[in-house]
Order: sequence, then C-alpha cells, then structure tokens
Amino acid sequence: MTGRIKILVVDDELIVRESLIGWLRKSGYEVAGADGGRQALAILAENDYDLVFLDFKMPEMSGIEVLEQIKANYPQTMVVMITAYGSIQIAVEAMKLGAHDYLMKPFEPEGLALLVEKLLNQKKLLDENLLLREQVQTRVRCDDLIGASKCMCQLFGLIEEVAKVESPILIRGETGTGKELVAKAIHSRSTRCFGPFIPINCGAFTETLLEGELFGHESGAFTGAVRARKGRIEMAHEGTLFLDEIGEIPLKMQVDLLRVLEQRALHRVGGTKEVRVDFRLISATHRDLLNEIERGNFRQDFYYRLNVIEIEVPPLRQRDEDVPVLAQHFMERFRRETNKPILGIQQQALDLLVTYDWPGNVRELENAIERAVVLARGRYLTRDDFAFLFRSPTTPVVPQSLKENERQHIDRILKLCGWNISKAANVLEISRITLHSKIKKYVLQPSTK
Repeated sequence: MTGRIKILVVDDELIVRESLIGWLRKSGYEVAGADGGRQALAILAENDYDLVFLDFKMPEMSGIEVLEQIKANYPQTMVVMITAYGSIQIAVEAMKLGAHDYLMKPFEPEGLALLVEKLLNQKKLLDENLLLREQVQTRVRCDDLIGASKCMCQLFGLIEEVAKVESPILIRGETGTGKELVAKAIHSRSTRCFGPFIPINCGAFTETLLEGELFGHESGAFTGAVRARKGRIEMAHEGTLFLDEIGEIPLKMQVDLLRVLEQRALHRVGGTKEVRVDFRLISATHRDLLNEIERGNFRQDFYYRLNVIEIEVPPLRQRDEDVPVLAQHFMERFRRETNKPILGIQQQALDLLVTYDWPGNVRELENAIERAVVLARGRYLTRDDFAFLFRSPTTPVVPQSLKENERQHIDRILKLCGWNISKAANVLEISRITLHSKIKKYVLQPSTK
C-alpha cells in the first residue's frame, strides 16, 4: 500500500528537503521534492500527490500562499506546514486555511513516521467517506429512498412500474422502513405528479377527529365549526391521497371510505351537498390486515379495494449492506444542520452499525446518527459514539470481574454478528485466532434456539 502513496516535499533549504525525502523513501513512499512554491504548483499540475510537506517561510511565494493554491485546486491533497518558529499563531492560521497538521524544525524520524501514519489513516477515512458520498448520489434512485441491495433494487423497479397506473396501492412494512417515502416516490413518477400529495396518519386521531380530517365539515356542523373546511380527501383532488396506518381506521369509517372509492364523491360532515373527488389512493400499514379481518377488525371488501397492488418494504436488517450508505447520507445531513466539523465515520463504527438489528429500521438509524453527530467530540464518528445502541436496560449493577465482562461482551458481539467469526473479530478489533482462543476459553456456543 505504501508504494502507491505519493508525497511532495517543498522547502527552499536543500538539507531539510533532502533529509525529509530520504527518511520518507526509507519508509517505502514515493517522494518528490520542490525548492519553492512555483515549482511545487507546477509539479502538482502534472501529478496527483496524497501528501505535501510545505515550508512556511520561502522566497517568492510564502507557504500560506502555496497552501491556498493547493486547497483551491487540489482539495483532496493533505498538507503539513513546516516551521522553525514554533509559533502557535502560524499553526492556527495554517489550520484555518486547510492544513491538516504542522511539523516543527528540527524533527526526528520517529516523530515524522508517526505523523505520516496518522495522516494517511485520516486520508483513508476521507477517501472511504468520499466513496460513500458518491454511492449515496448514484444510488438515490427514488427520491429520498437509498439502497443498492437486491431487495431495494427490486423495490425501485416496482415503483417505476406501478407509478404508470392508477390502481390503489397498499404498502406493507414495519414501522420506520420508509413507507411514506415509497408513496411519495410513486406520486412523483405518476401522471398526477403536478397535483397535491396529501398524507394523513390514521392512527393519530380519534374516530370523531379522523372523520373531520378526512371528509371535512360544513359551518355549524359541531361546536367550534365556525366556518366550512375541506377534508384531506378533497384536498387530494387531482393528486394522491396517502392513508398511513390504514389498519387503525374504525369499521364505520371503512364503510364511508369504501363508498367514496366506489362513487368518487363525498359529503362533508354536517353537509348535504355531494362533492366530486378525483384522486389516486395509496395506503400503508405495519399490521397483518388478513389477520385483522379474521379478528373482525377490518372489512374484507375494504381490504380488497385497497389492495389492488401490494408493495412490501423490506426491514433494514434484511438489507444490512445499505447501512453504511444510509449512515453516510444521514451524517452529511446532520453535519450541515449542526455545523459541526465532522469529516466522516470510521470503518469500525460502520462495521458495528451493520451488526445491529435495527428494530426501528431506517428511522432508528437516522435518529442514532443524529444523536452521534450532536454529541460527537472528534472529527470522526467512532464506535464509542454508538455505544448507546448496545446498552441493555437490564444490565445488572452488581460489579463483575474483568473476565466475566469480557466473556459477556464477546458472547454479545458473536450473537450480533450471527456467529460470523471474521465479522465479530473485526468488530472486537482482534484476530480470528485470538477470537477462537477466547471462544474456547469461555466455552461459548451459538444459540440453538
């Protein structure tokens, strides 16, 4: 790997330049030198460099001037300022302009090696997060729906197909999977895309309030109804009506809605005038409606009117390969909203997120990333920033030995990783051999349940 790393040393002092070049080449890096800012910029114009060591005080062009040119034209190149003055003000000024670190003269090979290793690890993280950002851009195929897994690609294709027709659609999926996003994507690709998209969560209202929300009311229909008001169905005229949590609708209102779907007309609460409506219906639920029919909580005729086309939105645990891309997407958004200087997510943190079961699905992941960004103190989100996901509310408060804590922690990680030894070893930051040794030591076994 080090053979591919290219470093440019820019210093007008020959002995300093040659010393740096010699030490860096011994470490296996490809190194070039420049005796001033103009030569350095000419070299950068013809070759890509990962890291530039740049002297602060040089004739013709100062290090700050060269730094500004590098950051403007080669933003992915990391820069370390070299100074013999030990001035904190100089270092602060350079860091504000985009320098990643600084090196004081005189310097030792050991300190130089540690600095280069730290910066290259940082660059690796930047490159990995840049790749994830590019994946987010290329994989957002249905508005805000993100994913490249097989099940999501199938979902995207289905959305494109059903958007072309007017048939009612029932979207099924667990809470937090993005059912409303699917409905919006269908609407935006339909012939009704220039009409309104009107959503309502049917589980958020009592029966009386829901009736008024859906059908509207006339003036004087009840106490407090001082003026007539359109309901959500009327608002959706020539557009799409999205009924979320359709399984929460009371039986009486199911009859009323069925009549509207068949007659394309409604009466406001307290009104006698028939109001014609033209809308496309999309419904969603996390419930098993067939089971609700058997229990007498849902009308069969209403179900078949809703479920002309059924779409299943997969839970996040069935598409864990999408977790890193989603995490990057949310990190970018919350980083901008909070104005925090977070550069990315460490790979070990991403590996940890992939092992989590996400019972709250994409919504829970979004909330977890927001919390991590808000509370983060470093420039990268780390495993520690997501430790709250793995805390059990029933964890005993009785002190335990280090040995017992280690046994429980390894057992928990193995279970989270489905006893995938390679994945668990990566999360634990130990080798496969060490993990096998620990498993044998603590007599750990996969669950037979």
